[in-house]
Amino acid sequence: MKLYRDFFKRGTDVAVSGLTLLVLAVPLAAVTVWLHFANRGAGAFFLQERPGKDGRIFRVVKFKTMTDERDAEGRLLPDADRLTGVGRFVRSASVDELPQLWNVLKGDMSLIGPRPLLVQYLPLYSPEQARRHEVRPGITGWAQCHGRNAISWQKKFELDVWYVDHISFATDCRIIRTTILKVLRRADISSGTSATMEPFSGNN
Repeated sequence: MKLYRDFFKRGTDVAVSGLTLLVLAVPLAAVTVWLHFANRGAGAFFLQERPGKDGRIFRVVKFKTMTDERDAEGRLLPDADRLTGVGRFVRSASVDELPQLWNVLKGDMSLIGPRPLLVQYLPLYSPEQARRHEVRPGITGWAQCHGRNAISWQKKFELDVWYVDHISFATDCRIIRTTILKVLRRADISSGTSATMEPFSGNN
């Protein structure tokens, strides 16, 4: 397990992400143009700082699935009101995650690992929850295979830490298989009360 985690896993990340970006270059370019117009001037890409391995901050890149529409006071409208029809499809098919292959190629992320969350959550984690940063964050992970946005934050962190302690080639293959099935079924895209996922407050 240690040999896979420390050597082969990174080699697999580089090979798979590089090949996938090459193969999907034309479709990704088409989605970029599609979102550029659907997002009404908000752009096709979403860039945001996220904590990676050992809490190191990097900029994650995703396809942007929402407009930047605001209310009369200048505040962003709720996610559900800004999510476009095109964005809903891109998100439900998990296409919005594909630009993160560039983060994987650079070494910011892995194909599989705990999802990179917001920087402002860092001081809210318990010591056990913070262990999710012992490995590179991933495009998909153990928590995504067991509920994604449909489970509580506490359960999500428990699953993340379980993965940190059980990284293996067999586990990663199982995650890939389950992720593909969930993408095909478009399962667990939203939480029970939100178009995305409620913010983490440290008490969820």
